[in-house]
Amino acid sequence: MQRTDDSYRVAQDLRVVFGRLRRRLREVSSTGDLTPSQASLLSRLDRDGAASASDLAAAERVRPQSVAAQLTALEDLGLIERHPDPQDGRRQLVTLTGPGVERIRGDRRARQEWLARTLQDGFTDAERATITDALVLLDRLTQS
Repeated sequence: MQRTDDSYRVAQDLRVVFGRLRRRLREVSSTGDLTPSQASLLSRLDRDGAASASDLAAAERVRPQSVAAQLTALEDLGLIERHPDPQDGRRQLVTLTGPGVERIRGDRRARQEWLARTLQDGFTDAERATITDALVLLDRLTQS
């Protein structure tokens, strides 16, 4: 398939803008002492519930060894805990601790509030409508 210069430019601009947004949202949260991988694991555990290390590795599309190292660090911080799987005693399930839940939900709330405030204060109604319309297209892009 032949690429058009316009599509290539849009793809590059989109990547740059989303990288900036991701970095800005990371600045707003208090996960500064966590790696992006660790924050992603906490978020996944909050969203999906208890999981084994191998399930987390598959979901995150990383090697199990990488997840094991991240989980050890999160456990040392008191943000997760491991328990025997009631279905298979050879496996362990990872869950968030109370502080882990507070941390991830507080970070999510801080990012949401920053984004909502920035949209309200920095954009007109028409611009917010344009962003809303673009979200439909961006969502479709993620389905490709």
